[in-house]
Amino acid sequence: MTLGGGGTTQVAYGDKWYWEKRYAQEPGSYDWYQTYHSLAPLLRLYVHPHHRVLVVGCGNSAFSEGMVDDGYAAVVNVDISSVVIEAMQKKYSNRPQLKYMNMDVRDMSAFEAGSFDAIIDKGVYLQCGNDSMINAAQMLAEVCRVLKDEGKYILITYGAPVQRLHLLRDSCSLTVKLHVIDKVQSTGSSHQQKWELTSPIASDKDVSSVESVLGPNPGVHYIYVCVKDNTLESRHKAQINY
Repeated sequence: MTLGGGGTTQVAYGDKWYWEKRYAQEPGSYDWYQTYHSLAPLLRLYVHPHHRVLVVGCGNSAFSEGMVDDGYAAVVNVDISSVVIEAMQKKYSNRPQLKYMNMDVRDMSAFEAGSFDAIIDKGVYLQCGNDSMINAAQMLAEVCRVLKDEGKYILITYGAPVQRLHLLRDSCSLTVKLHVIDKVQSTGSSHQQKWELTSPIASDKDVSSVESVLGPNPGVHYIYVCVKDNTLESRHKAQINY
C-alpha cells in the first residue's frame, strides 16, 4: 500500500522499498483509515455484490475479506509490495473470491480496458513523494482505463476537497460525489456519527461551499465517489479535436 502522505515527518510512502521493508517487519493485518464494517453501508449503496471489484494498494488489510464475508463475489487486490502479496496469497489460498496480484497502480496493463465495475482506494492516491503530481496523473489514467463506463472509483482519504476535487473532476471526465465519515470510530453502541455516511455533501459548486458546510478541521475522512462518465469524456474529446 502507498499512503497519500501527510504529517510533519517525511516518510517514503511513495517508494516500493519502504513497503517491502515494512511488510516484512509487520506481517499482521492492518487497516488504514477505516474498516470494512465502518464503510459497508456506503459500499452497498454504490457497489453491488455481483460487481467485479478492484482494491488498489491492498496491503495486509482485512477489508477485502470483509467484502467477501458480506457477499461480494469477486474482489481483485493489487499492491506494489511483492512481500505482502505473497503473504496474502498464502493466507487466502482457500478463498477463490479473493485474488492477489503484485502490481504498480501506475501501470495496470495486465488488465484490459473496462475490466472492473468498481475500484476501491483506501489511502493510495499517489500525491506524495517525488514526482507526486506525475504519479497521481498516471494512476488516475490507469484507474479510468480499467473502469467500465459508469464504473465507480471510491477514494477514501484525509485529503480535503480543496486538494482533491478539481483533480478528480478533471481526470477522464469523472463526476464526483463527496461523503464524509468521522475519523475516530467507536465500537460502543452509544457512539453517534456527526455526519450521515450515506448522504453526500453538496460539492457541485465552489470548493468553499463544501468547507462552509463541514466547518474548519472537521475531523473526518473524505470519501470521493467518482463515476466514469463516458458522455462527458466523449464531449471533452470532441472539444479537443474541434
